[in-house]
Formats: sequence, C-alpha cells, structure tokens
Amino acid sequence: MITVLLYWKSCAGFCRLMVKTQTEGFEPDLLLTCFVCALAADIISTVEFNHTGELLATGDKGGRVVIFQQEIENKNQPQFRSEYNVYSTFQSHEPEFDYLKSLEIEEKINKIRWLPQKNAAQFLLSTNDKTIKLWKISERDKRPEGYNLKEEDGRYKDPNNITSLRVPVLIPMDLMVEASPRRVFANAHTYHINSVSVNSDNETYLSADDLRINLWHLEITDRSFNIVDIKPANMEELTEVITAAEFHPYQCNTFVYSSSKGTIRLCDMRSSALCDQHSKLFEEPEDPSNRSFFSEIISSISDVKFSHNGRYMMTRDYLSVKIWDLNMENRPVETYQVHEYLRSKLCSLYENDCIFDKFECCWNGNDSVVMTGSYNNFFRMFDRSQRRDLTLEASRENSKPMQVLKPRKVSAGGKRKKDEISVDSLDFNKKILHTAWHPQDNIIAVATTNNLYIFQDKVN
Repeated sequence: MITVLLYWKSCAGFCRLMVKTQTEGFEPDLLLTCFVCALAADIISTVEFNHTGELLATGDKGGRVVIFQQEIENKNQPQFRSEYNVYSTFQSHEPEFDYLKSLEIEEKINKIRWLPQKNAAQFLLSTNDKTIKLWKISERDKRPEGYNLKEEDGRYKDPNNITSLRVPVLIPMDLMVEASPRRVFANAHTYHINSVSVNSDNETYLSADDLRINLWHLEITDRSFNIVDIKPANMEELTEVITAAEFHPYQCNTFVYSSSKGTIRLCDMRSSALCDQHSKLFEEPEDPSNRSFFSEIISSISDVKFSHNGRYMMTRDYLSVKIWDLNMENRPVETYQVHEYLRSKLCSLYENDCIFDKFECCWNGNDSVVMTGSYNNFFRMFDRSQRRDLTLEASRENSKPMQVLKPRKVSAGGKRKKDEISVDSLDFNKKILHTAWHPQDNIIAVATTNNLYIFQDKVN
C-alpha cells in the first residue's frame, strides 16, 4: 500500500490531498507527490536533483526556479521519507528584447545544473536561450542587533550623541531562504542555449547552442573560450546542429556532444584548443528496411547522459534509448524501444509537430535502470540487468482514492486486451519530457506539462 500526496497549487498556496493507491510490477510500490500548476507560465521546462538529492529544482516557462527540499525522515512515518516541500522560489530570468536583431528573448528556463556543495550555501546555474546565471541559495536564521551608528529601524545616529560602544549580538529569527545572483554569463551565444554541464574540476563549465560550445570559468563572466564551432562559412551548407552536450563525470578534459543527425562526438580538450576534430564518433548504421521520409528527424538525439561510473553514455532519440560503451563506437551495446508503436503514426506526429518533441533521459544511482518519458503522461523504465521494462502513468486521474495503479500497456494493433490502451487513443498533448532520478535513493521526479510528480519505492 502506498500513499499519494497531491499538492494543488492555488492563489493561497499549496493545498494537500491525501489518498491511497497500490501498484504492481517489477518496480516496488511508489509514493507520489504531485505539485500542480495551472498557468501557461508554470509549464515545467527542466527538473534537476542536487548531488545529495536533498534538493530538487524545477525551472518553468515563466523564468522562475522553484526548489523543493526533502523532509527529514520521520521515524514514526518512514513512508514519507521522500516528501518534498517548497524550499525557495525566485525569478531567475526576465523577458528581454534584442533591439539590434529585433528579437524577443523569452524567459523560459532551459537547464538547471547544481554545483557540488562546498559550504553551507548551495549554488546552481540556470539558463534561458541566451544568458546563464549563477545563483547562491543560502539560509539565514539570525539577525544582528545592537548597532552603534544606527537605530534598529535603519536611521543613522548623530555621532555626537554616542557615549558608549555596544557589542552587536545575533538574535534568532524565523528561517529565511535567500536566492541571490552571484554571476551573469551573457553575450556569448548567437543561437539558443540547449545544454549546460559543470566540469568535474568544479571550476569550469560548458554551454552549448545549436552551432557552438563555449567553455567558461565560474569566476570569469566577461569572456569564454569557444571549443566547438560547426557553423559553416555558408549557412546554406548547414546539415546538422548540436542538440546536447555534457562533460565526463570525472575526466575533466573529456566531453561529448550529440547532433541532429544521430551522431555523438567525444572530444578531448588536451588535443587542441578548438575541438572541431573529435576523438571518437559514435554512430549506428541505419537499417535500410526502416528508411523513410522521417528517418533523419527521428534519429536526431535529444539528450545525452554519461553513466555515473563514466563507462557508458545514454542517448535518447525520438523512438528509442541507446546505451553506448565508450570503447565501442560502431553500435550501441543496448537499445530500448520507448514507443515503437508510434512508427506507424509518424505522418500525423509530423503534422502536429510532436515529432520534434525533445525527451530527456536519466540513470538511477547505480546505473542499473534508465528512465525516460513518453506520451499520454507515460514514462518508461528499463532494467538493464534483468532486461525488463515497465510503463507507468503520471496522472491525477489515476491518483484517486483506493484505485489500483498498475503498469500500463499499449496495444499497437489487432485485438486489444482488457487492460491495454489503444495507440489511437493516446493523448499527444500530455507528455513527459523532463525526468530526474535521485542520486542515492529510488526516488524519481517526472514533469508533465504543468505538474510535477515525485515517486518513491515502498518502505516496509
């Protein structure tokens, strides 16, 4: 038995509705927390756990960052160990206008990346299409009292009236979480930023747009180094764009970037300052029997993630997730079909632009399970060791009291079984593009259009 915590966001704040459900399948029972937002600006555009999993950050289309904090485990109620409550909310980006190019720059948060914690404060990078910001998240539960040169209300005293000196003291106060911008990295990208990745040296990070990748130092905002540039001299000769980029988890000189042609290039910054010549090229030969008008579109890679141990990397294209061994370039070692039943629907998906949706993927803490999203608010999990997969649905309609939450199955055609859903009845407006997995526990976060769901495995 599990408990579903449904948080309904209203003008007055978050209201909580508690219901109970049950789940079956290869995954253990899950606890669900759902944060619901109603406005278009509240559409979630990125989800990211910090390195300990204590904090979970989400960015939205309105340029806001909302941080949730994991509650300290209640020994009397261990089933609530993954309960996350709102910790801090702040406006990261504002809409801008480029007058030289007559271009509107929207405030939508494209990526959030946490920096490893070094002191009591937390730091994160957030970016919209053009500007990256470094934010400091800190707590304050004391305030100074007993100033010598000013009153408690802030008015300055007449120095002639000061006859004695006081030692200021710190007075306890209600906990206040402050978010303050420490650095602004701007004016380095001509095209829209799609990736940000912090290096393992904890001093530098990369940012990637459609045609270039820049290397930044966290302390220097007025210049960056261009390490990849695939822009041709004649833009009519452009054949591919950069779709994602990431640093290796512990080799600070190594990074990868993926392209719209389905290739992944691994680069070594020790070889040259400009990494236009890759060290390795990962590409799977196309099956001629599956060649179609849509082949190039669906082969475009929307996300690339290194495994935590650095041995593998995972890529997500439109229909599948692939696991690559860094020592084998000619083909992936594992391929998982996410929604192969949509291959016959590619024409209609092209007409409604869904074929251009960019799904993210993530590893669990020990790299044994991978997860990615799909349509109809489905998300898929693939157990690498046991070669099993599971489809679950993140939906408020399925979070009603006493309703059994079972793995979902999609019928691609023919006779449909009782517990299956027809591919023709899938709702393509409901989609899970953004997913994140707790780095240590079996706690996952998935974002539907404007809802955030947090699941955990069952606690006996």
